[in-house]
Amino acid sequence: MEITTDQIVFWEWEFIRINATLVYSWLVMGILVIGSWLISRRLKSGVSMSRWQNLLEVLVTMIQDQIREASRQEPRHYLPFIGTLFLFILLSNVIDVVPGISAPTTSLSTTTALAFCVFVAVPVFGITQQGVKTYLSHYTKPSLLMLPFNIIGELSRTIALAIRLFGNMMSGSLIVGILLSLAPLFFPVLVQAFGLLIGVIQAYVFSILALVYIASGQRIRNQEPEEPIDEKAADKKMETG
Repeated sequence: MEITTDQIVFWEWEFIRINATLVYSWLVMGILVIGSWLISRRLKSGVSMSRWQNLLEVLVTMIQDQIREASRQEPRHYLPFIGTLFLFILLSNVIDVVPGISAPTTSLSTTTALAFCVFVAVPVFGITQQGVKTYLSHYTKPSLLMLPFNIIGELSRTIALAIRLFGNMMSGSLIVGILLSLAPLFFPVLVQAFGLLIGVIQAYVFSILALVYIASGQRIRNQEPEEPIDEKAADKKMETG
């Protein structure tokens, strides 16, 4: 039994290798691109919208609500990246229930690539909102001695993201495979439902953690400025009071 999709090689020539990780990742990206194009090419308003458009709007609204609740910020800045990340991981995880197809997220290379996207997105969003100088100054606070520790913190949480998703998906697939091999006639539906649940939860957890890292990296504090005190009006109020 193959533990990861990296072990399934479809074609190889010298140093070029096309394994199941690449093929299934391309399949997921193709489904997302073609599906979004088919749904969004004939958008309508009102009650005449299609079921697929209605499903898409519900999904987008749900993601927006989760972004707003987790970040306490407007979701429009994060929706394209976090939404794409969530849908890709979700479809990559649940596609494992299709016979003959394995989840590409059971490969450490896939989860590392996703974590690297988050690692790049953190400074990109921060610089976009604050500027290069203001954002980079956070790495030297409260003193310049904290610079290497802040950099190590950025790298460590990126590694943790990759290993968490990889470990959970690999262990889940392994448990499902063991249970199916032991009792293929009794638990197939229950085990497949368990695998779907794991895939949905892991997609949600990864996306929320990515959002928290990006939002915390910006360190935006929306505080209203205090109104200046009118001393004359205050004195007059005290005299009349």
